[in-house]
Amino acid sequence: MTANDNLGIKVAAPPRRRRFTTSGLWVFTVRLYREKPLGFIGAVIVMIMVLMAVFAPWVAPYPYDEPHYSNLLEGSSTSFILGTDFLGRDLFSRLVYGARVSISVAVGAVLLGSLLSGFLGITSGYLGGRYDTIVQRSVDAWMSVPPLLFLLFVMSILGPSALNVTIVLGLVAIRESRVLRGSVLSIKENAYIEAARINAASTTRILWKHVLPNVMVPIIILASLRLGLVILIEASLSFLGYGVPAPFPSWGRMLSSESRTYMALAPWLAIWPGVFLSLTVFGWNVLGDAFRDLLDPRMRGTGGGYRS
Repeated sequence: MTANDNLGIKVAAPPRRRRFTTSGLWVFTVRLYREKPLGFIGAVIVMIMVLMAVFAPWVAPYPYDEPHYSNLLEGSSTSFILGTDFLGRDLFSRLVYGARVSISVAVGAVLLGSLLSGFLGITSGYLGGRYDTIVQRSVDAWMSVPPLLFLLFVMSILGPSALNVTIVLGLVAIRESRVLRGSVLSIKENAYIEAARINAASTTRILWKHVLPNVMVPIIILASLRLGLVILIEASLSFLGYGVPAPFPSWGRMLSSESRTYMALAPWLAIWPGVFLSLTVFGWNVLGDAFRDLLDPRMRGTGGGYRS
């Protein structure tokens, strides 16, 4: 409890912020391993994929666009671990660089979506009134638009590029502002928020110092749940020809153009991109579920992804 000198009353102090420390990370990792073993497996898969994407030039044995015309559609060998495609390009190298494309687009889209949904959810929940009504009715209208239809429509106008895919996928996440708004509505009723108002704290200071730190857990949970689905949507767009353009490798486009044409002659062209994509999405999904259950059990059973 803290005393308010102006009124002589006692109000509840704001909850202490948890500091991110190495020991805290280790404790959370141990807890994840013991309480959510499937989530821990997902974390291992995600870490492998992220490290592979970050260190792609050192992990990949060949450049992703280097052809080997004497090894067209060659199966697994000592020179080419997962075989080659119709131009003799090493499939494993292309999958490694494809992880960089998919993860970078997904992380960028999730960051943008978290900023937009966080701003709208926090401000509309705290300010209320006509602003809240306008924002929420706009979000309701936005939620009535099928996400995949919107993505295809916008990408057909803007054209395929990594930046366009990132921006469009980030805009879809605005609908999640409703979850954050609900958290803010309960937070702003606490006594320490009222004490900050009485002490003439500005709205910006209250939002930054008291509201935002207390909604970071829902933001992190929603972002972790969203990453796997964003990767899957990016692959779907690339499969349809609206994703990251050539020559950059994309798992979705590898499943579309190369795999469908040469699937009978070289089935590994469809198998391995599908395996990498499925493992990555699975890893993010189970890790997001574990984050939700461990960080905020009240959100257990809530969705965090896009719905079409």
